[in-house]
Amino acid sequence: MQALLDVILPVFLVIGFGYVAVWRGMFSPQGVDALMKFSQNFAIPCLLFSAIATLDLSTSLDIRLLGSFYTGAATGFALGTAGAYFIFKRDIEDSIAIGFCCLFSNSVLLGLAINERAYGAGALAGAYAIIAFHSPFCYGLGITAMEIARNRGQSPLIMARGVARAMFRNVLVLAIMAGFVVNLSGITLPGVLSDGLDLVIRAALPTALFALGGVLIQYKPEGDARVIAMVCAISLLIHPAITFTLGNALSVPTDAYKAAVLTAAMAPGVNGYIFANMYGRAKRVAATSVLVATALTILTAWMWLVALG
Repeated sequence: MQALLDVILPVFLVIGFGYVAVWRGMFSPQGVDALMKFSQNFAIPCLLFSAIATLDLSTSLDIRLLGSFYTGAATGFALGTAGAYFIFKRDIEDSIAIGFCCLFSNSVLLGLAINERAYGAGALAGAYAIIAFHSPFCYGLGITAMEIARNRGQSPLIMARGVARAMFRNVLVLAIMAGFVVNLSGITLPGVLSDGLDLVIRAALPTALFALGGVLIQYKPEGDARVIAMVCAISLLIHPAITFTLGNALSVPTDAYKAAVLTAAMAPGVNGYIFANMYGRAKRVAATSVLVATALTILTAWMWLVALG
């Protein structure tokens, strides 16, 4: 119960403030859109750039950590896609969009916030290591699968162009790549630039959480209940269970192990809806899954915190 009170509820209170503010007309949907654009296009890219630029790659990029998390993520994508296609009889493009919701956990807005509340800022190296590859891996897998499905019979070159074009339009991917360039080259950022970045970074998570609450009110829980239940079960239970089991078997260092399991246990991120909207497939399922799973994360994150001790 203490974990629920100390770690999880403060994060969801900020989300709730955003939800209620828009619901009661105290904050406009246009204002929320502006906040979300600021957080996703500026503040969070600055956060990721700074974190990757200063990350100790020799200790943080543990193949056991990444293997346990991304095996669970890829398995979730495969299960979600197959379940939608074979069990619920959705067409292949809808199925891939639904599988993407099972793949893309909310590693930044929820994952970083809950990890920091649970274990402190000093224990976030494992979470940042996962986030460094999260957008490239998830978008790479999802876009590749969708482009193959959409361009059946086309040349591999056309499909490769579609994947590359979509990847390099993603500001999070670009920020992560820039962070790696600075890290690997040994460039030292001027103090004035670092201080400016820090000011923006401090606003990243609270702004993003408040905006997430305002965005969620736009999604109405409706229809496709069984498909949504499958997405929630894969995202909140199966993915973290695989990460939990593999991380334990591979003896992932304790701090990184806990960060990986908690990150895996997060609800599908807004990127699940963005991906569905980008291709115009399964948008209602994606939007409702984000809403329902985010609410359920209050309980499932508590459960995984207890399991992790």
